[in-house]
Amino acid sequence: MAQSFIQEYLQIPAVTRAYTTACVLTTAAVQLEFITPFQLYFNPDLIFKRYQLWRLITNFLFFGPLGFSFLFNMIFLYRYCRMLEEGSFRGRTADFVFMFLFGGVLMTLFGLFASLFFLGQAFTIMLVYVWSRRNPYVRMNFFGLLNFQAPFLPWVLMGFSLLLGNSIVIDLLGIGVGHVYFFLEDVFPNQPGGKKLLVTPGILKAIFDAPEEDPNYNPLPEEQLGGPTQGAGEEGEQRADHAGGQEHPQDQPDQNEQQQR
Repeated sequence: MAQSFIQEYLQIPAVTRAYTTACVLTTAAVQLEFITPFQLYFNPDLIFKRYQLWRLITNFLFFGPLGFSFLFNMIFLYRYCRMLEEGSFRGRTADFVFMFLFGGVLMTLFGLFASLFFLGQAFTIMLVYVWSRRNPYVRMNFFGLLNFQAPFLPWVLMGFSLLLGNSIVIDLLGIGVGHVYFFLEDVFPNQPGGKKLLVTPGILKAIFDAPEEDPNYNPLPEEQLGGPTQGAGEEGEQRADHAGGQEHPQDQPDQNEQQQR
């Protein structure tokens, strides 16, 4: 059973696996009192004056103590992060990582001017928003109560959060950042006079994507399917005979000719 679980875990796409694992481990560390939320939350003064730079990342990893809210967020995070990575970002890991960085930077800049301590939920809403806009005709069912098309999902989640008594600022931030990314990546480049503004840095492609093959590359004969040619094989055989101290039959003088001499 343990081996089966490990196999299933390793089949999760790399970015989804890394992010969800980091979130679960962070919450577990808080639950076991190895660390406290006060060491994780977003605080510009502590980040820029005391150089506690880890807060730029950890505020995206903590979704609160174990409970309904944590499980709800983790289910949506895992589901839509994985569907994006296996769908529109399939084979484009570097572009997916760049979307993470782009969204994280925008949310951090917003957090500098607002009293937001943890941005993980906003990040989840951003992923949900991008997926929903790229799958506009998918029919959704929310807890068996509501039926709607995918683009309405982020707004349904915001309404659900409002019913639970939570602030909708986080949800609006996720929707806003998700829309900025979707517009710059999917809408604006396809408009007349538009162009692609979000270009993944080459260093990310070098790290996360497999190198592309050169279409003009011509493989050497020994690299082609079928191995070396027959002539090359005969030449190799001749070299092997010389290396063993033997002469090729064609190189030996005729015995009758030697007797006549």
